[in-house]
Amino acid sequence: MEQRLTPQLIQSMSILQKHIADLEVYINESLESNAALEIKEHEPSPDSSTEGGPGDHLDDHDRDRFAELANITRTYGLDDDSRSLSGARRVAESDRDPKMAALANTPGRDESLQEHLLAQWSMLDWDEELMRAGKEIIDHLDPDGYLRMPLTSVTEDMRKPVSEDVMNAALKEVQKLEPAGVGACDLQECLLLQLDTLPGDNQIERTLIEKHLDDIGNNRLPIIAKATGYSLGEINAAIAAMGSMLHMRPGSLVGNRSEPPIRPDVIVEYADTGGGLTVRLPRSTVPELCIRDDVVEMAKTKNNGQKTRDFARQQVEAAHAIIDAVAFRRGRILEVTGAIVQKQRDFFDMGPSGLKVLRMSDLAEELECDPSTISRTVAQKYVQTPRGIFPLRYFFTGGTETDSGESVGWDRVKARVKELVEAEDRHDPLKDDKIAALLKSEGVEISRRTVAKYRQQMNIPSARQRRTFS
Repeated sequence: MEQRLTPQLIQSMSILQKHIADLEVYINESLESNAALEIKEHEPSPDSSTEGGPGDHLDDHDRDRFAELANITRTYGLDDDSRSLSGARRVAESDRDPKMAALANTPGRDESLQEHLLAQWSMLDWDEELMRAGKEIIDHLDPDGYLRMPLTSVTEDMRKPVSEDVMNAALKEVQKLEPAGVGACDLQECLLLQLDTLPGDNQIERTLIEKHLDDIGNNRLPIIAKATGYSLGEINAAIAAMGSMLHMRPGSLVGNRSEPPIRPDVIVEYADTGGGLTVRLPRSTVPELCIRDDVVEMAKTKNNGQKTRDFARQQVEAAHAIIDAVAFRRGRILEVTGAIVQKQRDFFDMGPSGLKVLRMSDLAEELECDPSTISRTVAQKYVQTPRGIFPLRYFFTGGTETDSGESVGWDRVKARVKELVEAEDRHDPLKDDKIAALLKSEGVEISRRTVAKYRQQMNIPSARQRRTFS
């Protein structure tokens, strides 16, 4: 016995794994590359119907093009998915070009840190050497604004190296550009450069940055108070002021660094009648596809020649495979999401604390498919729910059982850890072993090391760092 994957099956698995944005791009490219594929028109215009057979839609030029493309495909051994030399369907002038539409709707590129700084640097009036040195320093800045390589290495990269004094002078001038803090070699210098631009003497903040950054990171405020003579109230106020006015990565302030919005592949919502849940696909820009009748007829008509018929037949078969794969993706996403909703019903009523243990292998057995199919179905997919947008993978989680035999997912345990931390006394925060003991008293057996791992995954500081000093 031997298992073989056909090209159609490979293509189907590939389309199943694509998220909605990639699928739209793939379909637009397929419409351009496959002569037999077109968008299905649900409401044809009255004057679009013409007399004659389907083959009459192709003129002599189209027939010659089919024959030429078929010959090229055979000569160079190109596969059906070749995008550079495959036949393109005829597009009327009134049709919308999907590639041009995509370009028109693509947001402009964000201004880089280097572009932002060079625009300021070009407005200054320095001698030629200093200007060249400043541009070289700006080119070597990291995206967060730091200069993490020695000035000597920057000088070596210059076509016409300058003296050490010129490089040092250029660096001081670059550090005066906006945003404040760029050109620093470490965090301490970065914060001090920003502090210099603020009004007032800021002596407490300067002392903390110059001598006690490590103590602040480890929340050793009593040690700072003993060493500096400042009260805990003054230290807390200074730390709060630094947190609101100073930036650890000033370069990230340049440009629009916002993440692109997430587009859901499937929607779960409450039914209009009753408290049940419904699963549906979003109204996306993925068009409904169909096969061109004239190309089908061309593959059957003997008068077209063997090469032309073979090429048309290949295009029709490839188009059928794409349509079937898109339909398979649609049905599989609905099926898998529907099963997830049934298994994780408590999540929609209770939130993350209602998540239960759900493994892909168990769902695959129930749906009578391979676990890899479930994995491809949920890969890079997002579901919109009444509680927000979540990755489909979010609902697959391991877990444990309580003393009463109830199945508890690990995400539910994480949520409980977060609840315990949020309700703790900040003057005496809960240590990891104490949290583990509290969970054990609730019937959840978990080790201190696991609590620490979950706390770090949720970016919750240690007990010592969470402690508040009054």
